[in-house]
Amino acid sequence: MNWIKLEHLLLKSLPERAVTLEPALDHSKLQHQALSLAAGLQARGVQRLALHLEDAAELAIALLGAWRAGVSVLLPADLQPQTRQRWSTQVDLWLTDQPGDAHLADFDQPPLPVAELDLDTCRLSLCTSGSSGEPKRIDKSLRQLANEVEALEQLWGEGLGQACIIGSVATQHIYGLLFRVLWPLCAGRTFVRRQLPFPEDLQRASREHPAFAWVASPALLKRMGDNLDWPALSPVRRVFSSGGALSADAAQGLHQRLQQWPTEILGSSETGGIAWRQGDSLWQAFAGVELSQDRDGALLIASPYLPAGHVEHTADAVCIAADGRFELLGRLDRIVKLEEKRISLPMLEQALAGHAWVAEARLGVVRENRASLGALLVLSEQGLHALRNQGRRALTQALRQHLSQHCEALALPRRWRLLRQLPLNSQGKLPQADVEALLLAPRPRAPEVLEQLEADGEWSLQLAIPPDLAYFSGHFPQTPVLPGVVQVDWALALGQQFLGLPGRFAGMEVLKFQQLVRPGDQVQLHLRFDHERGKLYFAYRNDTAACSSGRILLENACG
Repeated sequence: MNWIKLEHLLLKSLPERAVTLEPALDHSKLQHQALSLAAGLQARGVQRLALHLEDAAELAIALLGAWRAGVSVLLPADLQPQTRQRWSTQVDLWLTDQPGDAHLADFDQPPLPVAELDLDTCRLSLCTSGSSGEPKRIDKSLRQLANEVEALEQLWGEGLGQACIIGSVATQHIYGLLFRVLWPLCAGRTFVRRQLPFPEDLQRASREHPAFAWVASPALLKRMGDNLDWPALSPVRRVFSSGGALSADAAQGLHQRLQQWPTEILGSSETGGIAWRQGDSLWQAFAGVELSQDRDGALLIASPYLPAGHVEHTADAVCIAADGRFELLGRLDRIVKLEEKRISLPMLEQALAGHAWVAEARLGVVRENRASLGALLVLSEQGLHALRNQGRRALTQALRQHLSQHCEALALPRRWRLLRQLPLNSQGKLPQADVEALLLAPRPRAPEVLEQLEADGEWSLQLAIPPDLAYFSGHFPQTPVLPGVVQVDWALALGQQFLGLPGRFAGMEVLKFQQLVRPGDQVQLHLRFDHERGKLYFAYRNDTAACSSGRILLENACG
């Protein structure tokens, strides 16, 4: 394959070199647009650019154009108001897809001449997610990025061949930027422009290419179930995963379906890539990455992806084997103190996840009166069965008993929240501040609306019943059931939301309750409003049978 160094991407026009296929973009067009943007940025006197584009090809054009113009680039994690406020004094221009910002189409000047990019003066700043505190800015030189893409090609380029790169992760972060944009650009591989966050989208895109590779997150890979056409996906050249820990079950499932282990990447915005592994608990450092430890066992990193001479001091506790490979033991910065006792949250999470009832667990400190621990749990199928047939109290008591074998009574969680899934952010992470906010929040009192469909003024809503719904307490303690009055209340509230109902509740007609609704169920709610009679017709049903139905009367609905 004809490799082009990152710093040489704007030197030669190559119309035969495809960059993307839908819409089609070749290297010569990319080069022309980048040099045209460079001219426009110079004409405006821009020196510092904030860049957030959903289209990976447009991001590539903007990055190369900014670097050619001598403009430093900031990639904000998102475009939320607080994010803009945080970085607004540090940039001259926001180039995004949003109304009111500058857009690529605004820059149509005659292009600057071709030139080699300077590895040391071209700068890029990435923004951390804030998963362990306040988001911060990480500055990188083009040299660091170039070193990394060349190392990736040396390691895996031959096996990838002409594979199209398909990604489920955002390109605003280091993993997506390197694997979805910069590496394929240098290698001459095509890439899909858009982030594809759902398994069905990944499957659809994969079928359009004879050879393909995935740049994915653990959150997506663990959702890839039996409903996909796995024989059609089996030609995938390599499955990359980064952004968090991939569970052993998810890795094993992919191995069984694809006859290959996913390639897990360990790294961060600060460090770049650190190590990789396939189907093993031990990590292999990338070539040129030198690892050591401090006296507390924390991982120290010297790397060609870091500034020369810099040693990055991480908060990852590791055990380094004689052959240089290493095992991750957990985060040292997730050790908390309760009544002067040091407690490792990762250790307790691992112990909880070892119980058959628990699929995932995250712990945090509940700072009310006396500080204590709380737990966010995603239950396994066995755990959900226990909740439905023994009740919440029995379930949490059993988990406390299990955990008591691993820690002192002081460290046993006093607050539990049962979730359908962990609310991971776009990087597949759950910031500790979010964990603790969820532990402080009241238990939910409304269903989660998964899908909504309107036809001829009638609505069909797919609802997920939260396993930790507040209304299950006391109704009934050992066999929690959704109360009928709550079903009526939800029908009225959702009818008001989607149908704009007039009037107020005035009574009920022909109520029927046929099937129990239990924690973790998914049900469909059908809503129809009869304006002439002032009646809201509702019906809940599960996959196999009707659960309940009735008519809600609204006073003054007709007049």
